[in-house]
Amino acid sequence: MLKTETRYGIDPETAKTFDTDGLRRHFHKEGLFQEGEINLVYTHYDRLILGSAVPGDGSLVLDHMDETGTPGFLDRREMGILNIGETGTVEVGGDTHTLKPGELLYIGMGGGPVTFAGDGRFYITSSPAHRHCPTKLIKLEDARRVELGSRDTANERVIIQFLHPEVCDTCQLLMGYTQFAPGSLWNTMPAHLHDRRMEAYLYFDVPEDARVFHFMGTPDETRHLVMANEEVVISPPWSIHCGAGTAAYTFCWTMAGDNVDFGDMDMVAMSDLR
Repeated sequence: MLKTETRYGIDPETAKTFDTDGLRRHFHKEGLFQEGEINLVYTHYDRLILGSAVPGDGSLVLDHMDETGTPGFLDRREMGILNIGETGTVEVGGDTHTLKPGELLYIGMGGGPVTFAGDGRFYITSSPAHRHCPTKLIKLEDARRVELGSRDTANERVIIQFLHPEVCDTCQLLMGYTQFAPGSLWNTMPAHLHDRRMEAYLYFDVPEDARVFHFMGTPDETRHLVMANEEVVISPPWSIHCGAGTAAYTFCWTMAGDNVDFGDMDMVAMSDLR
């Protein structure tokens, strides 16, 4: 029912030496969403955990993970749960929350065991927490929307912010997703860095015959990963993170680190990319 793995931190000089297999082994994750399983990846980047729960016909309970070193998973952690499937439920602290497609549930430190049920495909992220914040179900109409880009530059998109200071109180998790308009493909170009925070990306709503090219690396040593539907990239703080798809797509972004300032970015000039 519970499968886990650990990803260790990689410095930029070491990353320069990786071939495609090496990059994918350290920064890419596929096969997360398996029916009847909870799959979790414990990263050494700000101790972020990411993963999935697909209950199928039964229910799944997340209560303990050896890698956290605590009796309960949420004893010293907070959690964000995004439903990318059909309607499902998440039970925590004696309350059952119904998540429709595209909705997100925040669970604060000390929440206790978490039970997943229904037809949802739940994407899970979790970071260490230092205080309790109230559990909150955030519906689409409650999220913060930021429209950016244009068709002329092939990046017309809407950023839907759920775990954001103006929407939900958290310790360090920031989380939401970005949807592209038909015909738009490019995300976050010019690129940027934020060495104070790491980031992870789940690419979803990617057509079966389409791919997203996720760009990473230092600005003067860029690399790329080819992403299919429901695959994840772990993005180190020293790396750029931008992408382009062969069709419109959606991606969920999660950040953890020193602050919850979404605009804390160090922009990279197009002329500095190599």
